[in-house]
Amino acid sequence: MKSIKDELQHIILRDGPIGETSQLKKTQSFLRGYAEASFFPEKQQQFQNKETAAILAYATRENLFYEELIHESDFLSEGAEQKVYRFDNAYVIKTNRGVFYESWLDYFNSLLVHNFFFPTTAYSFLGFKTIGEELYAVVKQEFVVTSQPTDLGAVRKFLEYNGFENTRNNDYLHRELGLIFEDLHDENVLSNNGILFFVDTVFYLTPDFYNV
Repeated sequence: MKSIKDELQHIILRDGPIGETSQLKKTQSFLRGYAEASFFPEKQQQFQNKETAAILAYATRENLFYEELIHESDFLSEGAEQKVYRFDNAYVIKTNRGVFYESWLDYFNSLLVHNFFFPTTAYSFLGFKTIGEELYAVVKQEFVVTSQPTDLGAVRKFLEYNGFENTRNNDYLHRELGLIFEDLHDENVLSNNGILFFVDTVFYLTPDFYNV
């Protein structure tokens, strides 16, 4: 019987049926292959610039640019890394610059981990979009209606029950899985009738994630 870690490693490190049907997984697989083939001695910023150039070529080849207009009249909110817009009555779209991550691969890994743990609020990848001189990923997610403020104590109890330990403020670590889970404040975890909905998550893989 596969463990949770086995399943996550398969999703992140392998190409399977999910890679054939999901643009998110397909793009993550491309970025993983690019990272494995790239051994640049340059600084991190130089690697990011080359990764972005590779993404632009990939998105052109695979027709992965989001060409729809995003209207400011549909703007809902924004954080340090993304803006949120109403898509329709059931979904929102989010434009993310990936600034919380060292690479775009890290961002797509985070999306895949989120979708594994929280399928109710899973991200669908719609494509890349250049806004000004910046590259953004555009994702779609179900719109969650809140009925009361989020109890961060309840968030902590839920995560600790599932093996995550609080490291500081709203940041958590799962030692067995090798996952860091950060920035879980009350705008990123919403509550409706006592049910928690994780809508904006930031996952990082630690070296322990890759251990068998």
